[in-house]
Amino acid sequence: MNKSNNFLQKIKNFNLPTCLRICAGTDGSVTFLLEIMTLHEVVVDTESQFIVKADAEKAAIFGIEVGDELNCRNVKLISNGIPYVYAKSYAPIDIMPKEMKEDLMNANIPIGKILRNYDMETRRDFLNVGILKQSCFGCESVIYRDYVIIHNEKIIMWINEKFPIDDRWNL
Repeated sequence: MNKSNNFLQKIKNFNLPTCLRICAGTDGSVTFLLEIMTLHEVVVDTESQFIVKADAEKAAIFGIEVGDELNCRNVKLISNGIPYVYAKSYAPIDIMPKEMKEDLMNANIPIGKILRNYDMETRRDFLNVGILKQSCFGCESVIYRDYVIIHNEKIIMWINEKFPIDDRWNL
């Protein structure tokens, strides 16, 4: 069974509200889906953004050298005042397309919108998905997923997203 089929099977087995299952299972833009579901614009609240040096694990993911610079960004995706997603991302600065780098590092723009704004052909490859007992936005459990975004056969971003499991998804 390939990773996508394994990911899909796990999502199907989780007892989740339909809207949450759709957002956690999409290989497209979560921001776009949230805007459709909530009928409101999604706002990115950047909690922190800084440059880190790639360790061996991150260097292997991106095919870069240990010590190369990565942009690390921690954000909340909020719609109509309600937080829906907590996301952490890493992006290698030297291989990131210039236009994406400027928007990612200087603005509170969702990644999905950045990719659309520049007509970037990308795909998302899933790495992990699961449920954790972890506090997030006042909720005690989250579904998390890790994936990479690939552009021109290079991994340009690694993302971990956490979605609280509660009734905010009963849209």
